[in-house]
This record gives sequence, C-alpha cells and structure tokens, in this order.
Amino acid sequence: MTFNALMGTSPNGDELPRAGATARLHTVISGHWSSDALLRLRLRRWPDPAEPHPAGHEVVALDDGGYAHTVDAGTGFVTVQFTPEPDSAPHALEHSDPPTPRWRAAVLTESVRPDDPGPAAVARALAEALRSEGAAFSETEVATLWEAMPLLRRYATEDSALADWALIFRDHYVENSVGFLLAAERAGFAPQWIYALDKGDKTLRRDRVHGWFLSRGYRSATLDNSVVNGTATDEEVRRAREVGSDVDAFIRAAHAEGRRVLMVDDGGIIALGSAHERLVTEQPDAALELTVSGLKRISAATDMRLPVLNMARSEVKTHLAYNEIADSCVRRLRAIVPGAKFVGRRVLSLGFGTLGARVARALRAIGCRVTVVDTDTLALVRAAEEGFDTSRSAHEALRHTRPFLIVGTTGEDALTEADLALLPDGVLLAGFATRDFSLLSERRVATAASDVPGVGVRYTLPGRRSAVLLGDGRSLNLYTYEGIPNRGYDAYRAATLVTAKHLCRSAADLAPGIHLGVVDEVVREAGLFDAYYDTYLADTVQPPEGVVEGGVEDGGGAHE
Repeated sequence: MTFNALMGTSPNGDELPRAGATARLHTVISGHWSSDALLRLRLRRWPDPAEPHPAGHEVVALDDGGYAHTVDAGTGFVTVQFTPEPDSAPHALEHSDPPTPRWRAAVLTESVRPDDPGPAAVARALAEALRSEGAAFSETEVATLWEAMPLLRRYATEDSALADWALIFRDHYVENSVGFLLAAERAGFAPQWIYALDKGDKTLRRDRVHGWFLSRGYRSATLDNSVVNGTATDEEVRRAREVGSDVDAFIRAAHAEGRRVLMVDDGGIIALGSAHERLVTEQPDAALELTVSGLKRISAATDMRLPVLNMARSEVKTHLAYNEIADSCVRRLRAIVPGAKFVGRRVLSLGFGTLGARVARALRAIGCRVTVVDTDTLALVRAAEEGFDTSRSAHEALRHTRPFLIVGTTGEDALTEADLALLPDGVLLAGFATRDFSLLSERRVATAASDVPGVGVRYTLPGRRSAVLLGDGRSLNLYTYEGIPNRGYDAYRAATLVTAKHLCRSAADLAPGIHLGVVDEVVREAGLFDAYYDTYLADTVQPPEGVVEGGVEDGGGAHE
C-alpha cells in the first residue's frame, strides 16, 4: 500500500469524507530508530496522554519495506510514513553489527476542515516524540560503544557509597561522555539523579548524546561556554540563567532528600563570578575539576567550602589524555582543510605547554617547519633544545616569518591588534582553546567577516588581506567533530570514575580546597596504569598452550 492509498482511508478501512479535506506534509525527520524503538513509538499514548490506546490507530505495511502509522485526530487523520533509508556509513564512531537502521519519517495531516487545528497539534506531538527517539543512540550502538571502553567497564562496579549521591556532569557531548555516565549509573548513581550539561561546542553527534541522556531518564541541558567566557549574547545569557536556576533546583531537591551532590565539571562553573551573580549559586558537596581554567576560577573564589579533586593536573591526564587530545587536534586541523599543503611549510605555534608542545611535535612530524612562541622562558628553552625555532612573542615571530598556519593553545588572547597588521594574506588560524583568537571571534576589532561554510570565518584585514579562522572560534577539535576515539579516552574516563567513587566515600574527611595528590594516589592504587598497559600496549605474543620457551614440553618425543 502506498501513501496515496492511505490518505484516502481511515484506520479501519472506511473511506474518509473527502469534501473539504486538506492533505499537508507537516515535516520530514530522519532518525536512527531501532525495531524496539519503533515498537515503542507505535505504543506511545498518542495523541492524548490520558488515553493509552486511542480509538483509531493502525500500522499498515508499505510496498517499499516501510510502514505507516495513522492516528485518528477527530476531524481528520495524522499519518507517519516510515521509509527505510539506504545503507550508509555508521552515524557513530564504532560500527555496530547488525547496523542500526536509519529511517525517513514523513508526518502528514489530513483535515476535513482546513481551519481545524486538531491534526496539526497531533502532528507536532508526534514529530517531537520522533525527534527525541530518533536522535538517541540505539541499544546496539551503546553496547558497541561500551565494548570499546574496557577500562571504564572494569571500574564500573557497584559502590554502595554512591546510593545517596546525585551527580552533575558538565562536559562536551561526545560519545565517551555517554560511556562515562553509563558507567556512573552502573556504579550506583540513580538515573533520575544525574544531570548532564553540555558545554555548547558544535560536537558532531551532540543531538544523539542529548537524546540518549533523555532516554535514560537523566536531565540534559546546555550551559554554554560562551557564557562562562563572557562572549555570549543577551539571549544566550538568559537561557543559561534558566538552566542555572534549574541546576540550583536540582541541588536543593537532592539536599531535601538527604542526598549529597557531586559535580564533575569541565570549566569551574561553580566558581564563576561573585557568589550572588553565579549561574549556579547552590554549592555541591564535592567536585572533580577537569580543566586548568576551571581550577583557576575555583582557586580565585574565596567562598568555596567544598573539597575539589584536581583531574586537570593529574598524571593520567598529563601523560595519557593529552596525547589523545593533541592527536585529535591535528587530525581535525588536517580534515577541515584537506586541500592545504602542510609538508615543508611554516607554522607558528603559540604556546608550548602540555597541549601546545604535543601539537607542535605532531606538526613537525608531518614535515612542518614550526616556530614556537611562549612567554615562559623555560618553555622556550625546552622548545629550542628540542630543535624548534623559537620567539618570545607572536609579533616578533611574524616580523621574521610568513606562516601559512597559526595554531593557538594558550587559552588566552594569543594575538594583539598590532599583530593583525603582520599576518600573511590568507593565513589560517586554528585555535584549540576558546580564547586564542577571540580578538577576531568576539569582533573586538573592526573587520568585515564572511562565513566559509564547513570551514570557518574569513576576516578582511587592512591592506586587502584576509585571515580564515577555522571552525567557530572555539576548540577546533570539537567543531563538527567527535574529537577523541572512545578507546583513546577510555583510561581518562575510567580514572575520573575511580576518583569520583573515592570522593563520594571520603568527602567528609577531606578539607575544603583543591587536592591533587589524592587523585594520583587513588588512580595508582586502583591499578589503572597496569590495566591500561596490559589492555592497549603489552603486545608480546604469548606461546601457544603446550609450548615452552626454547622448544616444546617433554611429552616423550622431545629431543634431549
């Protein structure tokens, strides 16, 4: 049966009254609905929540392998026509077997009276439900993702200490965040007491992450980093304050139930601004901070009365996570300008810290001639002794070189207005910390700007020159990109879980303030580094059973 036939019949096969009927396409949605999800959609309480099984509804098979679900809307009908989409590459980092089917859902209305709002209202409710269901990762996809994070699985054991805690998790909406919160749930955090907050970067599958969080019963919202950094519009600030108020209500509700609240944060949101102006004014009972910028905010606050464990400077982040972050930065950089030549060309690398040094080395490894700029003399010494060209300032470096690419990893303004006059025409600017090129992205200088879709923004400079800021002025490795492979962040997410469990058990015994040594001690005691090495790096081939070093076991026929 085709859609044309469907639109002329009611669910029980009777002909619809055609006089005055108006058929309209309401919307078209593509989604990753599994068979189970589609079944749940069929059984949803549409269109009236008070009526579990509406009187007129039916599922009809279509000739193209899809089907149509028709709902009687009183004075008309709403039909959702599902059509299977052609096979495509996985819409996730891991390929699942069997692959999750992708469908095209056309929501259509037919009203006897053109001015009747009933079918349109039902269609809106159906479309909203479809978007939510269709965005979420399927059970197969999540199971595949879970298998790709063996260290996280290893430490996702139930801990009774978490039973009376609530969790606020603020980070990028990427797949390994799905893995972390699933592990947190399995360790003992109740789903209804998990609040996930997106930092607002345009990560590739953020809608799928958000949909899955909602499907698990978590709260999920965006608390945009632009508000944290003071670059947001008035409307963005208004939305952020609404979310902050909801987080405050979440903390108060948890405390009212006798629960304590743990915040795992990427950015120090609990210490942003003075106490009465903060987006989140209610203090949690303990926190894990994942970033150096967040630690700076917390250290500067005089009213922080909770223990904060420092993941940002931990051994596991310094020695393991940053290697993966740097790799994702260079991969994203090369992917966003696939036509650019890198080998043999000059690059200016602003910052030679934990991330900057790794990015500079990676660019040199592919053949770039890299000049390092840093205001820290010791960092310049290290860079020079590794064979890099060095300079104390971007201005000085630009006077003597003509880079085709400038990379920023400082987290602060990396270029001044005076530097803009020295930029070569067509130079590419790649920021891996939000504020590196904020002079341009925040429009603090008078330059004309035009979008380069999928690439970034071109700024017109004096002297008929231009510069292209890649991405959206935020961390480039998170711009329409997934970032780090799930296995690449497996150890860091596992370490965060191990540390979170320890903090929930010992928060009452820790003094307020920032603690670093605790993190390193807990991670080592958990055996995480051994597990990491054995899982990913120890590739020595073991002899087959029955074979010993130097020959075979003595079974009566061995040579003496």
